[in-house]
Amino acid sequence: MKDYKKYFRLDASPADVYNALTNKTMLEIWTGETAVMEEKPDTEFSLWEGSISGRNLEFEKNHKLVQEWYFGDQDAASIVTIRLHKDGEGTSMEVRQSNIPDEAYDNIVEGWEEDYFESLNQLFEQ
Repeated sequence: MKDYKKYFRLDASPADVYNALTNKTMLEIWTGETAVMEEKPDTEFSLWEGSISGRNLEFEKNHKLVQEWYFGDQDAASIVTIRLHKDGEGTSMEVRQSNIPDEAYDNIVEGWEEDYFESLNQLFEQ
């Protein structure tokens, strides 16, 4: 099992980024796919029509989101923590993911950088 940590810079306030990560309608806008999301601990979520799914664990409005991501079955799960830090006029989004299966690591890293971040970043580009 491996861990991943990276900081991404977005040209939006922490409140706007948090809204994009937790609001079902906003998730569907920037992912371009159906999403299931409720800003409430112990609820199931799904992004990119089920490509990412799991359970919401913790919310700290405009600052932090903690989720458990499933890998194929609910016995193999990874914890994802996203922290939002004010960075000048924008936000530094700290992403930490633990307990990533070795065989999924490269795909997860690519997904964070090319799919998740790039799609979210396009939402805030002007």
